[in-house]
Amino acid sequence: MQSTSEGVTTASTRGQWGSKLGFILAAAGSAVGLGNIWRFPYMTGENGGAAFVVVYLLCVLLIGLPLMFNELALGRRSGKDVIGAFRVTKPGTPFVITGVFCLACCFFVLSYYAVIAGWTVGYAIASLLHTKVEFERFAARPEFVLPLFGFFILMTILIVQGGVEKGIEKWSKVLMPVLIVLCGVVIIRSVTLEGAGAGIKYYLHPDFSKINGDVVMKALGQAFFSLSVGWGLMITYGSYMSKRQDIVTGGIWVAGMDTFVAIMGGFMVFPAVFAFGLAPDAGTALTFKTLPSVFEQMPAGQLVGAAFFLLLGIAALTSTISMLEVPVAWLVDEKKWSRKKSAWLVGGAAFVVGLPSALSVGGVEWLTKVQFLGKTGFLDIMDHIFGTAIILLICLLCSVYVGWSWGPKHAVEEMSASNSWFARPLLAGLSPATVWVWFIRIVCPLIVSLMLLNMFGVKFF
Repeated sequence: MQSTSEGVTTASTRGQWGSKLGFILAAAGSAVGLGNIWRFPYMTGENGGAAFVVVYLLCVLLIGLPLMFNELALGRRSGKDVIGAFRVTKPGTPFVITGVFCLACCFFVLSYYAVIAGWTVGYAIASLLHTKVEFERFAARPEFVLPLFGFFILMTILIVQGGVEKGIEKWSKVLMPVLIVLCGVVIIRSVTLEGAGAGIKYYLHPDFSKINGDVVMKALGQAFFSLSVGWGLMITYGSYMSKRQDIVTGGIWVAGMDTFVAIMGGFMVFPAVFAFGLAPDAGTALTFKTLPSVFEQMPAGQLVGAAFFLLLGIAALTSTISMLEVPVAWLVDEKKWSRKKSAWLVGGAAFVVGLPSALSVGGVEWLTKVQFLGKTGFLDIMDHIFGTAIILLICLLCSVYVGWSWGPKHAVEEMSASNSWFARPLLAGLSPATVWVWFIRIVCPLIVSLMLLNMFGVKFF
């Protein structure tokens, strides 16, 4: 065991990343998910194309990255799970409730996220078999949806039970390169279609007249969803970092890879959509309704479709691994359970809790039509609460805790320990650390508060 100046211990027996590359690929895998390849293209299509992309990139740089540094520093400083991170860095703090929110967020999002991930497996199989799938009929049939959901949960459990280095890191080193290669295959086919140029132009030529307050809020929400800040994932993954590993450059690499895959998602989708004269603003239907019809019409379409949905599944798997790891780490740290027992218990519980979500897209009428907080359908309600509101609340609490309660100097010390330039004055006497502290104390809490108020109907612009 190693002791920090605050008496915080980091136990090597919990497991650590075997290499810097292993951490980057695992953390990037956590961030890269359906949000990049499924959600990003349709959000871009609904909000003005390239103008939305520009705003999104600024949101990642100015808000998402500072919050990621925040979580990684807190995780490594404590060497603990999401609850332990608050408890040991400042004993008795009421902010420990933030860790409870992290556990709830990861568990409940896992329960419905794996349902959507299961759909991608079904579509990949259907593409290989050259079978046309009508989304409404497919999603409403439990005999298809439930086995695919269970298969995805099982894959997640088997990887997480293998441990940090031999499970999560090992598989991340395989899955992430495969995902990038598959992205490249689909992009090459998409951009070489006749008429694809219109889609590329739409994606790369911004019309800034389309930017308004609503677009900015949606870009911020996409940045949070995509980078996996506000889940406790980066606190947990940060706790497995050795003191030699650089939080700052590692975080930049993770954010860069995540953003790169999101940008690639647009190049996969828009050239093909425009080539066949379809609407780029088809919303959530873009992936599961519009794109299958596109793949049917293009040469070798079944193989391209299978590759696309396979990479969607891989992206989802790298995310569900991290979602399961958060509660598993808590059980291992706090309850002293074995990793295998913890993975199977939490994964099994997530499957049971996810059944209503799996049956709420036509499978069971009342689950499909139930309304709450302005949302219709059990899955959409769960996503609104745990996939959006709770994430924003966690981001707010984490930034306030580090910025005003625990104190940013501890986080700066942690980041500077493996990166000397972070605290070094570079321009006008200001260091990157000084700028980061200002963002984490003022800018991030203010922006996240505005987003929360916006969610509940309070509009400021």
